Amino acid sequence: MIKNIVLDMGNVLLDYNPGFVLNEFCSSDEEKEIIDKELFNGPEWSLGDKGEIKDKDRFGLVKVRVPERYHEALRKCADNWDICMNPLDGAREFCEWVRDNGYGIYVLSNASDLFYKYFPKFLPLDFFDGVFVSSDYLMLKPDIRIYKAFLEKYGLEGSECLFIDDREDNVKGAMNAGMNTFRFMGDYDAIRKHLENNCSL
Repeated sequence: MIKNIVLDMGNVLLDYNPGFVLNEFCSSDEEKEIIDKELFNGPEWSLGDKGEIKDKDRFGLVKVRVPERYHEALRKCADNWDICMNPLDGAREFCEWVRDNGYGIYVLSNASDLFYKYFPKFLPLDFFDGVFVSSDYLMLKPDIRIYKAFLEKYGLEGSECLFIDDREDNVKGAMNAGMNTFRFMGDYDAIRKHLENNCSL
């Protein structure tokens, strides 16, 4: 029996879209390509999500791999990347539906320390029964340990949780930790139907 809904954040609730950031601050395709590779797909991104570096440190670490002529754009992207983190259409309404239907509602996200700046603009942290951010625990999905730590922190049974993420590897990690899972493909109605048809209270 599903009693709790556990939500990923990026591309489930908020629109993590580096392309939007690159278009905002870069002036050429080459600039976009280099900054995308070194900033958004470089090792420092995961290090931030794992809590091993702070967001404010990322520019200084990445710039050594980026031509100096692109440093201004790199700094703007590194310091302001969260401008893309806007709610997906229907995200707030879905969260309200979860609560209104009696489920516990939690967030379990790979995210850096900047999470606490942009996420409360979506919904207050105390809207949720729990918010578990990877950088606070020095672990990343899909490592099975992060799911187990989450369940232990909030005293939850995996069999009573439905974990929702857009990434297949993260879904598999939750499944390995004993949680029910649903891969999000942009359709909140599909989650509602899944719950109503198979996992209702």
